[in-house]
Amino acid sequence: MHIACLTFDFDAVSGYIAYGARSPTPISRGEFGLVGAERVMALLARHRIPATWFIPGHTIESFPEMSARIAGTGHEIGHHGWTHMTPVTMSRDEEEAELQRGTDAIVKLCGKKPRGYRSPAWDLSENTVDLLVSRGFLYESSMMGHDYAPYFARTGDVIALQEPIVRGPETSLVEMPISWSLDDYPHFEYVRHQQYSMPGLMPAGDVLQNWVDDFDYMTRITDWGVLTYTCHPFVIGRGHRMMMLERLIEELGKLGAVFLTMEDAVNAWLERAAPSD
Repeated sequence: MHIACLTFDFDAVSGYIAYGARSPTPISRGEFGLVGAERVMALLARHRIPATWFIPGHTIESFPEMSARIAGTGHEIGHHGWTHMTPVTMSRDEEEAELQRGTDAIVKLCGKKPRGYRSPAWDLSENTVDLLVSRGFLYESSMMGHDYAPYFARTGDVIALQEPIVRGPETSLVEMPISWSLDDYPHFEYVRHQQYSMPGLMPAGDVLQNWVDDFDYMTRITDWGVLTYTCHPFVIGRGHRMMMLERLIEELGKLGAVFLTMEDAVNAWLERAAPSD
């Protein structure tokens, strides 16, 4: 089996606010995510594909109607923080408070706790894995230690410049690895900042070829694997990118892809990885 997980980080305006861009234009850029979410939901419905949406609590409470519509489609809702601040900027207590507030928003939205977590900006603190395990999360999706194979996240690594890495023990938390190369944001978004600029604006056809080839390669070297694609409604929702996303779905279908939510993909991996009697 070769699984494709389509995931959507519905940040809306939370990312811009978190990084200090609060004037009308960046806020409107985030608000385009509502337009994009509408288009993405229609595309997924047309192809009968279940997806996973990682939604910050800030988005849920700022845009409750759209968030409720997404949850009402039956897609999985994952935890993406309360704000879009990365855990590495927080103390343990602050990070735990963010986890709780984000969880409360999701429970209010869809009546159950999230099973999966994705860190804003894909950056975990030294406390994140322990906090997720203690709170009963099944999986998280912010690390890049593989491309096609889930694995158990470690805790307590000791990292020093002048010493070899000391790896901590594995936990029960399943890591669903991701990659910047399979994220729409760095390919497409133009960002201009005082300290840096990100050119983005790549031709959609080039990105499509990369994304299809990664899946094709997985089918050639494995008999079982899962590949996770990450999109943001305010990025992928532009017309030419929506056409790319539909072509991706069609091409992956030709390659035999099975489209699953991340929770279902994790459970499939756990069943496969379980020792036989």
